[in-house]
Amino acid sequence: MNIDQRGLELIKDFEGFRDEAYKDTGGVWTIGYGTIRYPSGTPVEEGDGCDEEQAEEYLMNDVASSVQAVNDYITVELNQNQFDALVSFTYNLGVGALKNSTLRKLVNAQDFQNAAKEFMKWCHCDGQVVPGLLARRTKESYLFLSEN
Repeated sequence: MNIDQRGLELIKDFEGFRDEAYKDTGGVWTIGYGTIRYPSGTPVEEGDGCDEEQAEEYLMNDVASSVQAVNDYITVELNQNQFDALVSFTYNLGVGALKNSTLRKLVNAQDFQNAAKEFMKWCHCDGQVVPGLLARRTKESYLFLSEN
């Protein structure tokens, strides 16, 4: 499967567009729509800038590894909304988070109701609930349970 436009818009909405490098909630230099490494592999650094067209290119490059991870680690058939929610989750948290999560195990067991609840466990930074992550996980969970 591949992410659709609705899934990309979800990621873009929560990541937000930033044309100048900034430190994310984890202290990592970030640019565009959540890019931390350019397609060349070079990390984003303080003082870097981009325009929206470049940010779209970075997003498409970055999202490809999240799409691949969902295709690799989810072994059951998904609808488009479930796939998009999992790609958004993976884009935000990384491939390792999906690979090692109870969320993945529940999805692969086709326990979709409990899998949807697992999204909510991923809204903390340094032990504190981050309102933006809570909103994102809520939207991903809702999308995951929505039919196409």
